[in-house]
Amino acid sequence: MKTTLTCLMALMMGATMQAQATADTISLSRAVVTGSRTATDPRHLPMTITTLSRERLTADFHTSALPTVSEQVPGMFVTSRGILGYGVSTGAAGTMKIRGVGGMAQMLVLIDGLPQYAGLYGHPIPDAYVTNLAERVEILRGPASLLYGSNAMGGVMNIVSRQRSTDGVQGNTSVGWGSYGSLEGQANLLFRAGKLSGSAGFTEQHTDGHRPNSKFEENAGFLKLAYDFTPHWTLSGMGNLAWFNSSNPGPESAPLIDNDMRILRGIASLNLTNQYQRTSGALRSYISWGHHHINDGYTASSSPRTSLYLHNDLQLGVSAYQSYALFDGNMTTIGVDWQHFGGHAWNRAIATGAETDIADRTEDDLAAYADFRQQIIPLLSVDAGLRVDHHTKAGTELVPQGGIILHLPQQAEVRAMVSKGFRNPTLREMYMFPPQNEELRQERMMNYELSYKQPLMHNRLHVGANLFLLRADNLIATQMVGGSPLNVNTDKVHNWGFELESAYKAAHNLELRANYSFLHMKEKLLAAPENKLYVGASWQPGRWGLNTGLQYISGLYTNISAAQQKKEEFLLWNLTASYRIIEGARIFARGENLLAQKYEINAGFPMPRMTFMAGLSVDF
Repeated sequence: MKTTLTCLMALMMGATMQAQATADTISLSRAVVTGSRTATDPRHLPMTITTLSRERLTADFHTSALPTVSEQVPGMFVTSRGILGYGVSTGAAGTMKIRGVGGMAQMLVLIDGLPQYAGLYGHPIPDAYVTNLAERVEILRGPASLLYGSNAMGGVMNIVSRQRSTDGVQGNTSVGWGSYGSLEGQANLLFRAGKLSGSAGFTEQHTDGHRPNSKFEENAGFLKLAYDFTPHWTLSGMGNLAWFNSSNPGPESAPLIDNDMRILRGIASLNLTNQYQRTSGALRSYISWGHHHINDGYTASSSPRTSLYLHNDLQLGVSAYQSYALFDGNMTTIGVDWQHFGGHAWNRAIATGAETDIADRTEDDLAAYADFRQQIIPLLSVDAGLRVDHHTKAGTELVPQGGIILHLPQQAEVRAMVSKGFRNPTLREMYMFPPQNEELRQERMMNYELSYKQPLMHNRLHVGANLFLLRADNLIATQMVGGSPLNVNTDKVHNWGFELESAYKAAHNLELRANYSFLHMKEKLLAAPENKLYVGASWQPGRWGLNTGLQYISGLYTNISAAQQKKEEFLLWNLTASYRIIEGARIFARGENLLAQKYEINAGFPMPRMTFMAGLSVDF
């Protein structure tokens, strides 16, 4: 590992020494980082990426980023069970799926390009993804394992943190009160003074819940500092801490008592980045940790638990990569990733405090990758890459990817792409609880995609369409083997579908948006709607601001067992209105499920009917 990093750092230094000292920093008004790790014009990438700006993320004054992401990204769906919070453990929501693939560790969430998930269980922590942190959110639909390895099998959501580009100070604070004793508050501050810049923020959420025993509360904060040694080299660090309590009321048919979770999650990173005209890259180190304290609860007909479940998990890693423009029209990226992850889980007797170990394991993952992108002629670009990924238990996996981009007249773009995704088995699946199986292999998926995108009407209208086919096999499932449950590689998923999206600037103060996705599933899948439609509008007449959207969902399985199979269909209408009372200060009111629909996303967990939130937001 040390030798590999030393070689890559030498390449980084060599490339930057060859770059002109007076070269301008790459500046792309529409740049994304998720598809290539470095700032890149998305017109040169073969994959499909949706970018949600801070303006879009904050239009409804949500403290969590996930409600907006779930609405406005075609093909993506996030489960929910209540007015606030997602929870963990039994009955948890916040499952993120793209094109029907997601769930346990099959979709990767990043913060500034670094993976964030529980070290033992491998799944994202949805309550930690607050709007306050985000400058924008980029969602890559389809496998991204070439660049990001395991867990990026279904796709990637990358939260790009905030920073200020000019000297000065700016900030915002907001607070809202709403249905079921709910409170949402946040504050953030950004500054720059010459070479030093930074940002900080705090978020608080609380609700009594719309059902008994469904309280949720969260406090989260972050701090980011950066120092520009030169116009081309920057050292930055970030820390993020989230603490939340969550109560699971259980399904209506068997309500739970005292199913309470106390969760602490932390993230820290230290990064050295460089940015020249013909080369850019980074050396990033990070650590993610958590402490989970869970009472699994009991039903009215059973006895209270005699022990608690606890675990400490840890994930740390190093990521180094450098992109080079070797010649005109070229961008070549090479990189290495190393991760060390694991944790300790145990039961603690409530009466005596006696502890019983469940698992205490760690594993490592080491990978190297290369991605080659070249413009052949003005109308044609190609992309090809390969990752070699080695997991200390599951073994070595090869991950190829290839695509072409056609640049047609009138700024139209056609992309064709073949990509592979994979997921290493989690420590829970291999070592924890009776179905565990140390011999599990990687899950694998191939994705075939054809897409079209074009701006029309002098860039006032943007349209896009995607057609995809994905085949996953070797999926991990629990089956009865020799009379006992066992995790085995057996399941398959064959999905195909299409996605449509559009955005229309009808007037200087009126924007219309729509997206639709259709998913055909050969095998029934939970939390993967067959039809998902969103139509929305943002209108800013004078001091007023109006943001509204209709979301239609059908063919959503909440139970796929033969005896209790259940499918949902519903239409949600949300509306947010705000008014600027003085410069920099707005009052707002938000209504959700204004049609008072009766529906479920998690089986047995009815969602709240009509809810409201009102408050004040101040910029300074």
